[in-house]
Amino acid sequence: MSTFLWIVIVLLAFLGGLVGGTFIARKQMEKYLEENPPLNEDVIRTMMSQMGQKPSEAKVQQVVRQMNKQQKAARAKAKKK
Repeated sequence: MSTFLWIVIVLLAFLGGLVGGTFIARKQMEKYLEENPPLNEDVIRTMMSQMGQKPSEAKVQQVVRQMNKQQKAARAKAKKK
């Protein structure tokens, strides 16, 4: 084979790996964030305490529900595109 053909094959393999790796990493990150949300009940309680509010269980659950609802809406909107 000629040198030019080898260079083209190597470049195509590199670009294919780069594109494939990007998509795989994105999917894995989305799955991880869905299973392990960055804000949980303990973090919300801490934030409320730091703001000077007394974090009642009902208020914490309300905030958690609102955040989950917003995340689902954002995922649905992203899937529509």
